[in-house]
Amino acid sequence: MRQSPIPARAWALLLLLALLWGASFLANRRALEEVGVLTTVAVRVGLGAAALWLWVGVRRLPLPPLRGALPAFLAMGLLNNAIPFTLIVWGQTRIDSGLAAILNATTALFAVAVAAAVHADERMTGRKALGVATGFAGVALAIGPAALLTLDLAALAQLAVLGAALSYACAAVF
Repeated sequence: MRQSPIPARAWALLLLLALLWGASFLANRRALEEVGVLTTVAVRVGLGAAALWLWVGVRRLPLPPLRGALPAFLAMGLLNNAIPFTLIVWGQTRIDSGLAAILNATTALFAVAVAAAVHADERMTGRKALGVATGFAGVALAIGPAALLTLDLAALAQLAVLGAALSYACAAVF
């Protein structure tokens, strides 16, 4: 069965998304030169919320009833914004933004493991396990085996970014 080619518009949108996501690590680094971790996170979340509310207003999108959706909104806000943004930005006070971006890419690896642990229809197959193990071996290589032997602030910063990736994975599964 032959797959249809991916449209040019989809490639362009994927490229734009990669640019925006990648630029956030550089923006964090630049912001940290002027303000602290929590201010950087608050401005990032605030600007994102303002943009989303503007989009909702311009498009006149309906809002769900807040009463029933509030717990889910709070959980998603914590798992997909507050926790990972804070961990990543703090991590970037001790490690380069490029390394933070590489470590954040483990979100997909964590998502496979979390989904397998939570959903019966997403069981961990041998191929999935091999893929996840290979991915984490690559991350260990990127961090550097020597860094895994010490627990200094740089190692904690790397663990913080990995914690952010785990939080994103939990949000995706949620």
